[in-house]
Amino acid sequence: MQSSQLEVLQAALAGIKNGLQVTLVSVVKTFGTSPRPVGSLLAVSSDGSFTGSVSGGCVEEDLLRRLVEKTPQQCELIRYGESERERHHFGLPCGGTLDLMLEPLAGKLVEIQQLVDALQARRTLTRRVSLDTSEAEVVDWQAAHQPQLIGEVWQNIFGPVWRLLIIGGGETSRYLAELGNALGYRILVCDPRPEYREGWTLDSVIWHTEYPDDVVRGIHVDERTAIVALTHDPKLDDLALMEGLRSPAFYVGALGSFNTNRNRRQRMREHFDFSEQELMRLKGPVGLPIGSKTPPEIALAVMAELTALRNGIDIRAQLDRASA
Repeated sequence: MQSSQLEVLQAALAGIKNGLQVTLVSVVKTFGTSPRPVGSLLAVSSDGSFTGSVSGGCVEEDLLRRLVEKTPQQCELIRYGESERERHHFGLPCGGTLDLMLEPLAGKLVEIQQLVDALQARRTLTRRVSLDTSEAEVVDWQAAHQPQLIGEVWQNIFGPVWRLLIIGGGETSRYLAELGNALGYRILVCDPRPEYREGWTLDSVIWHTEYPDDVVRGIHVDERTAIVALTHDPKLDDLALMEGLRSPAFYVGALGSFNTNRNRRQRMREHFDFSEQELMRLKGPVGLPIGSKTPPEIALAVMAELTALRNGIDIRAQLDRASA
């Protein structure tokens, strides 16, 4: 699993506090196929320790060597893969080229601590760094903001860890938790039925035994939270869905057939005054239509849809338009 922004910043903060020189490396531009997206982070300390990744291992060894040998004193841009020989040497895929910004963090302890505090409070921020002066400013994130190099200013988005709240502790939930964990989600599982807690071995899962509506309200759902109901029991699933559909969650989905989910929408419309716009947010049947039948296949379908939406691609909407 790739380290989260919070983990990278925490490692950088620890290095600064230990008296080390720390460089924050950011992917600012890619050409061709890239193993890591623009905005990816790597923190490198002068003792050779590092957290994060900017290439999935293609250039890290060379980058670590040069940063340990000589820590930059001001921001600078470097490029990997400029020539065919370099691309072959570093193993960059499909003729890819990688532009990186090296930012020394000397004197920036307070600023990095503030970023860490903001992410732990689940705030999303936009940070801009001048390549000329190495000075940075942090402002509240807006939807129009994207990680990009704007002239001589590097703009990156810092947000909290993505969360996946799974309602139900059954077999499908276990597969979904494993996939979600591998893809960098913080996994929360809600199931008030004690017998469903048995058999779980994922140490990273946060368990909630309250009823789902209380859990959804209690975790303070934000735009980086997904809610997936998998119990097949309306007494549990619907409690989570009704709270989730009126929250900022970027994904709210439920297991079940087309008929089951049509009936669910009808109940919510008639008895709980949900609007058509609110009900349109409900993904049900949950996941992409890949013909999934077994628990691992269903989990794969769900994670595929979550991954697409996180990357700004609504495949379900594209399929609906194609079939219209």
